[in-house]
Amino acid sequence: LALWGILMTSSICLRQTDLKALIAYSSVSHMGLVTAAIIVQTPWGLTGAMTLMIAHGLTSSALFALANTNYERTHTRTLLLVRGLQLIFPLMSTWWLLTNLTNMAMPPTINLLGELFIISTLFNWSSPTIVITGIGTLITATYSLYMFLMTQRGSISTQFRLLSPTHTREHLILILHLLPLGLLIMKPALISGLFT
Repeated sequence: LALWGILMTSSICLRQTDLKALIAYSSVSHMGLVTAAIIVQTPWGLTGAMTLMIAHGLTSSALFALANTNYERTHTRTLLLVRGLQLIFPLMSTWWLLTNLTNMAMPPTINLLGELFIISTLFNWSSPTIVITGIGTLITATYSLYMFLMTQRGSISTQFRLLSPTHTREHLILILHLLPLGLLIMKPALISGLFT
């Protein structure tokens, strides 16, 4: 049921037009993996669940912070209306890219470590789960790229030509989210060594 939930919520993300709803459903999808790992009750599964919960907590929070910076300037969360922000906020676009790559568990992020622990645990428990987790991972990559492309690429609407610049505090918030994710991969035993 947890794996089926991953497929359902990931599929919902592909149809979202509201940025915050997309991020929220993304979190539900990732927590489906955590739920499956906890149910299996193996040391690797619990380690993966703990790792992914911490990693996704930072990633999801960073995505919500980015969505809020967009909303404060454009006053809309509709993806079709907030295109092309890379042209106005190139540094913010870099944060979007890094956070979306982390969300889809690209190497060398701690998210990848957590997902690998969980996927291998589920495969050892029942080998057909590799199909469902593989499809879920593919859909996650698809909606993460979709979110980045819809918010950053394309031609900007004429109503958004005069937007207020980004502030240092917004960049600091994102550094404080992504820096721990980068540092944890240097010493993953801080969070993954709890159950092994």
